[in-house]
Amino acid sequence: MTDGKTGRAAVIGSSIAIFWQGAFIFGLPGVMAPHWQEMFHVGRGAIGNILFFVLAAVGVFMFFVGRWHEKFGTRLMISIGAAICGLNLFTIAYASNVFMLYVWAFLMGLASCFVYVPALTSVQRWYPARRGLVSGIVNLMFGISAAIMSPLFGRMLDALGYVPMLATLAAIALLTGLAAAQFTEAPREASASRQGASAPATGLVNPGASLTVSESLRTKSFWFLWLTWAFQGAAGIAMVTLSTAFGLSKGFGFDSAVVILTAFNITNGLSRILTGYLSDLIGRNFTMSLTFFAAGCAYLILPHVAGLTVAALLAAVIGFGFGTLFGVSAPLVTDCFGMKHFGAIFGLVFTAYGFVSGIIGPSLSGYILDATNGNFVVVFAYLGVFCLMSGVLIRFVSPPHSVADLSHRRAPGRS
Repeated sequence: MTDGKTGRAAVIGSSIAIFWQGAFIFGLPGVMAPHWQEMFHVGRGAIGNILFFVLAAVGVFMFFVGRWHEKFGTRLMISIGAAICGLNLFTIAYASNVFMLYVWAFLMGLASCFVYVPALTSVQRWYPARRGLVSGIVNLMFGISAAIMSPLFGRMLDALGYVPMLATLAAIALLTGLAAAQFTEAPREASASRQGASAPATGLVNPGASLTVSESLRTKSFWFLWLTWAFQGAAGIAMVTLSTAFGLSKGFGFDSAVVILTAFNITNGLSRILTGYLSDLIGRNFTMSLTFFAAGCAYLILPHVAGLTVAALLAAVIGFGFGTLFGVSAPLVTDCFGMKHFGAIFGLVFTAYGFVSGIIGPSLSGYILDATNGNFVVVFAYLGVFCLMSGVLIRFVSPPHSVADLSHRRAPGRS
């Protein structure tokens, strides 16, 4: 197989491998939330905690997976993630209490770590001049999978029943994930000359000239990006559990309420490839800032609308901003800190998403809804402010423009 075909196979394999993680994280909790509330006799806050445990696992393990990937390679890491993802569905298939949902959520977060960072690292190394585009393709499948599967989850539940549905999904996810993992290996060497020859004349540092993890932590750009992930991540992930509940509060039937979640997930997926590509052309910061501001305005308007169509459109705008966060952040990290330690550095950025977003997003919003008897005005207002803050913060994340800048940031005696 030629390098070109191998690179394309890596992009396709990585995209297939990430599909089920996205479907189960962004789609299943939203569809199953009313069923789980009735099944385990819990409120919205308890269901919102599901995503907290997903993100907690991401916060704990994403950095370590980035390190392990450097040692063990892409194929093994993604295979482990696929195995956990598929087999883990039996945790909720036979769950007897809500705490088993939390175990499932934590393991799903772990599974996504084993797939997400290795997949993004692989495709960026194959296509250094089109990092935004190929990162966007992988992120597209991560986000849009839930839009594809959310309506099907509901139909499968009605047609098969709870346990048979989850057993079927487990088998499909396990087999397709393990098969796709075999095609995901990155190039054995990241040739600096090849990257330099193919990179566009953007004025940004070559991804081959990399900061170490400790050097990255000493930059303001890292911490502005970290805060962006905390706030925009919270605002985005909260819609996974809030969208269907909001639709039901407006008096829509369950199938209609799921349309709001589906609209959010469609743009959550599509924006990842679109904004990833656009960021290669018009800049990462401008692309992210624009979509974050739009999401903030949509959140502020959403609780005051009555029609399903308008609600779905506003949810789509919020999903577009959330997808942009994923689609553009990976190439922005390599712009700022280089490619060599991408996995570890991106993993540290994800600690904001893991340790902060889950608490101030889905968990807090669920408890506020319980305390206010389902008042979405307060919840959507503070989530909208998070988006607006993120639109400002991301403007301060600035990549170095030359290798000299990188050298100036290095500690004395470091290479």
